[in-house]
Amino acid sequence: MSQTPVPLAFVAADTPDARAARDRLAVRYAGVPPEEAGIIVALGGDGFLLETLHRYLFRGVPVYGMNRGSVGFLLNDYSEDGLTRRLMRAQRVVLHPLRMKAMTREGVEIEGLAFNEVSLLRETRQAAKLRVTVDGRERMPELTCDGALVSTPAGSTAYNLSAHGPILPLGADILALTPISAFRPRRWRGALLPHTARIQFDVLEPSKRPVSAVADFTEVRDVARVEISEDRKVACTLLFDPEMALEERILKEQFTP
Repeated sequence: MSQTPVPLAFVAADTPDARAARDRLAVRYAGVPPEEAGIIVALGGDGFLLETLHRYLFRGVPVYGMNRGSVGFLLNDYSEDGLTRRLMRAQRVVLHPLRMKAMTREGVEIEGLAFNEVSLLRETRQAAKLRVTVDGRERMPELTCDGALVSTPAGSTAYNLSAHGPILPLGADILALTPISAFRPRRWRGALLPHTARIQFDVLEPSKRPVSAVADFTEVRDVARVEISEDRKVACTLLFDPEMALEERILKEQFTP
């Protein structure tokens, strides 16, 4: 990274700690509006970092997160000292999102982007019934479940892991297809797919067993069909302190009891 100071913008989650940190840092490091920044510093939790990625995605500037939330898996430790040096040393991770195309029962198509996962979830007490197609080939005629999700490597330690899906190393060029509480076939644990795969879920019995689809912050109710694929034309850059490298964290997570 250039030795020339890069204009910094500070954005914060709607919490007292995050807002106070933003105000202090903006004064100390001469913060500018996000529209003028060369780096955006996000203060909050993982959810707010994802929100920041979506909000400023097409600005094309790196985002450096500092934890003012709870989990903070995608964030660096919070410190107000030496920020300029930390940014100069930071490692870059480029993420490509999943693109969701959801067709509702009324025939309306809605798109969304997801850096973590796209998930399908039952809306009522009735289990969902889904047909799974990959690259135009039917792979599972009927999956009875609470839902299913497709995860990126960066998102594989989030909802995917909670649903007993696999942790994916960064750079593996793999997506995880993971069922959520599968009832039939009961022992199916999901699949690993190349990042080029095009996954389609068709909702069976959609009026009796309604299903919603969620791509990060975009939720679509009463879907009939959902298509998911990685969009390599869209990218964002996250910055990490060398000792907080995302690849190492994901690897370490596989050895956590």
